[in-house]
Amino acid sequence: MTPINSPIADKPPRERILLTAHDLFYRDGIRATGIDKVIAESGVTKVTFYRHFPSKNDLIRAFLAYRHDLWMVWFNDALQRHGGRAGAGLMPLVATMAEWFRKPIYRGCAFINTVAELGGVLPDVVDICGQHKQDMVRVISALLADSPNRLQLANAAAVAIDGAIVKAQLEAQDAEEKQSLQSLETLLTALNAFAELTAPDETPND
Repeated sequence: MTPINSPIADKPPRERILLTAHDLFYRDGIRATGIDKVIAESGVTKVTFYRHFPSKNDLIRAFLAYRHDLWMVWFNDALQRHGGRAGAGLMPLVATMAEWFRKPIYRGCAFINTVAELGGVLPDVVDICGQHKQDMVRVISALLADSPNRLQLANAAAVAIDGAIVKAQLEAQDAEEKQSLQSLETLLTALNAFAELTAPDETPND
């Protein structure tokens, strides 16, 4: 049962279920987390649970929607705090990822993890997770100056970020130097240089 002094104890039942599932799914994995555990830790009855989520798949979809909103708000805010500005380049992504990788509970990308767990048995999660990645690319593209290669470069940066996300899961949480971040910085530096080389010439004609 949810302890009386829990930060979610006074929230409506649906929200308690969703917040509990979010934490358990992200920390322990979706397959490893049974419905009974979500019910017990959210402090609701089975009747209440199934009234809001008729199946575990419905809960998974709600979890992904909630996680998307939560992560995108953090991502945009963190980029601004680390100097991200329209057209200013990709390097603020390194500090943004460093902030995330050092969070007390870091289990990588919930969307990559979900596709790995369920992509073959719940096909619509692939579309949901793909949309999340497209939204991430759109935010990244805003960091680049307008050019014909802008979307291509943003997609390349997103691939580099996803690689760093996975690599970071293999590194010590408190490591002072993380190869994931060093490699990400190298790749983003190269993409920035390429963006500058291929930027349209704005020199006015005589």
